[in-house]
Amino acid sequence: MIRLRNLRVDYDDLCAVRDLSLEVDPGEICGLIGPNGAGKTTTMRAMLGLIEPTYGEVELAGIDMRERPRDACRVVGFMPDFPPLYDDLYCWEFLDLFAASYSVPKPRRRDVVERHLDLVGLTEKHNTPAVELSRGMRQRLMLAKTLLSEPQVLLLDEPASGMDPQGRIDLKNILKQLGVAGKTVLISSHILAEMTEFCTSVAIMERGQMVVSGTIDQVHAQVMGASVLVVEVLYPSDELCELFASRPSVVGPIERNGDTFEIPYGGSREQASVLLAELVRSGVQVASFSRRRQGLEELFLKVGAKELS
Repeated sequence: MIRLRNLRVDYDDLCAVRDLSLEVDPGEICGLIGPNGAGKTTTMRAMLGLIEPTYGEVELAGIDMRERPRDACRVVGFMPDFPPLYDDLYCWEFLDLFAASYSVPKPRRRDVVERHLDLVGLTEKHNTPAVELSRGMRQRLMLAKTLLSEPQVLLLDEPASGMDPQGRIDLKNILKQLGVAGKTVLISSHILAEMTEFCTSVAIMERGQMVVSGTIDQVHAQVMGASVLVVEVLYPSDELCELFASRPSVVGPIERNGDTFEIPYGGSREQASVLLAELVRSGVQVASFSRRRQGLEELFLKVGAKELS
């Protein structure tokens, strides 16, 4: 897990990060968003020990970074926004070099390299010099290198920058797999629409401070209020309004438009699933059931940040 407590970073007379606290649990993919100069990259660098915090606590997978930096670095993988590659190495050589540095036994290295090239969609670039890769492909190769050591905690700074649509789809699928595997992921990105698809939580920064953080549901409820369930049924009735209104997660007046009901909803995804199951058990023929809410862009703007980084 990631645990930050009262983290502060000063550059001379400038306070880049001010008393920031954040927790990201195993299996959670947290989107770190904020305008230019909000302190996102500084926060990540302080977490890695690349910048000495003025004060505060940084704990990665239960290890205190300031007290045991080497042990903490062994459990974390970091992908910077502009990946440094050895341009004179082929893609396989680049990964093989780092596999050796991570003590992967030589007989296993070829399989490990091939598996990670395939994971990021670079199998066909096996014998391509890194200097010939596009910006997006360089991002993919750096992601493969970051995953080689099987870190428990991942810090990804703008990992989708320069990627083509297929690369972004691959990245989304990889991140989902990491969450299922119980990894703790903190990802900074300006592509907020895509982050909505894989992030389970969000942390919004502005001027070096944490404005709001929590699960997507928690932050959405706190900032935007209730979401709306849109339920279309085959045989609507007035009794359905009474059934919906009797649920504690329904937080406002229900609107009906023909076969479709729009229900102000303050519950979680799990509660919405229970409601759908109850409707089906009651004999209601549900044609469609969806939860409509604003994405991370709207959350971001509602908080007050205007410029994406």
